[in-house]
Amino acid sequence: MALLNVSRLTRYYKLSNVQAVRHYHKVSKLFQPLSVKPKDATVTKDEAISISQKLLMDTGIISLRSNGMFALLPLGERVMMKLTKLIDKEMSCIGAQRLSLPLLTSGDLWKKTGRWESTGQELLKIEDRHGKEYVLSPTHEEAITSLMSEIYPFSFRQLPLRLYQINSKFRDEMKPRFGLLRCREFIMKDLYTFDNSVEAAHDTYQEICSAYDRIFHRLRIPFLKVTGDCGSIGGTHSHEYHYISPTGEDTLCVCDNCGNSKNAELVSSDKSDSCDKCGSHVHQVAGIEVGHTFLLGTKYSKPLKALYQNESGKPELLQMGCYGIGVSRLLAASVEVLAEDKNIKWPWEIVPFKICLIGPKKGSKEASSALWVDHLAEVMSGMPGLLDEVVVDDRDRLTIGKRVMEAKQSGYPFIIVVGKRACEMVPMFELLDCTTGKSEFLSHKMLMNWVRELP
Repeated sequence: MALLNVSRLTRYYKLSNVQAVRHYHKVSKLFQPLSVKPKDATVTKDEAISISQKLLMDTGIISLRSNGMFALLPLGERVMMKLTKLIDKEMSCIGAQRLSLPLLTSGDLWKKTGRWESTGQELLKIEDRHGKEYVLSPTHEEAITSLMSEIYPFSFRQLPLRLYQINSKFRDEMKPRFGLLRCREFIMKDLYTFDNSVEAAHDTYQEICSAYDRIFHRLRIPFLKVTGDCGSIGGTHSHEYHYISPTGEDTLCVCDNCGNSKNAELVSSDKSDSCDKCGSHVHQVAGIEVGHTFLLGTKYSKPLKALYQNESGKPELLQMGCYGIGVSRLLAASVEVLAEDKNIKWPWEIVPFKICLIGPKKGSKEASSALWVDHLAEVMSGMPGLLDEVVVDDRDRLTIGKRVMEAKQSGYPFIIVVGKRACEMVPMFELLDCTTGKSEFLSHKMLMNWVRELP
């Protein structure tokens, strides 16, 4: 085989003329339609919305398309992708495999498990031209169990098995409210586990709960894990994960002494002020449910005949668990809890961009310092951890102050301003830390050192 002539290939493909790809974004090119309302506009009681809904809509991160249905705009999609990546990583650590199930599930399966009737009017049902009934799935227990029932004989050697997906779910909410916190279509991570014994299923349950703990700890927002009601999904026991917020629609009972926590639905009214474990006083808080875990047993494997082949070659029912995280709700709940004044605050792991660069206004005295903006953007976006994480607000017809205000509203954690001090003999750049509210001026060298230390 002839040796590869690199110089000849270079001339043929004109590689020397290929420009380096820029890895930073420009605000002028972002699709971020801001919601502008007159200063004298008032909000009636019936139109009152949550903090997260207002901020996410006002900053062009989500858009209301119909009652209870929202579009995720580019910045929202960036946050969603990062949140999904975080969840994927933790799921991979526990050996869970990702798949995608159809959004439509046969109504016959729901009838076999009894949920066709028990779920009530929140279940979105449709009928095709042949009269066959389907469900726009709010969860996929029936679908995943049906899949498992069709692949028997399934060997005990293949257990435990953990399968999950992240996709849209549907609920016919009677009164959608609070934006992404309670809507008709939402994005959810649902994990389904299969084991060969009750004991193994309990071990799996604890392992998944530990993974959930890690996910919520990585977001660095205080959360509360409480004993929950199994509800229409069923099972032997369950736990819920909540963010504490006055917007929350769940009431949680928390012991002042031992920390024992339950959803108020599980506490009788005459015992709501004392702990059933230690007898100490219990206080109540409002919570936004962002995760739920269920130990299902054979609730679904029995009616749908999901079996595995044991060591003796005999069929046995699979022991199941299901575990959900409301991903789109988690996005909104993070904003609901962290927002300050009119500004969004994001957990560091899911910020849309880590750094926003703002240059001088066109025609201003410091306009000559604008050359620094592209330089800083090029250098920073090439650093580890900042690839595709830098955005430049290049709308130089706006004042620096106006652009800083909008950057804070969008939730960018760090803003670097190239202003009049960049024209000094030793150029200085203003670093605004939106997480602490502090600002300082740094030289080019100091700024580069600071960037290198970012997590």
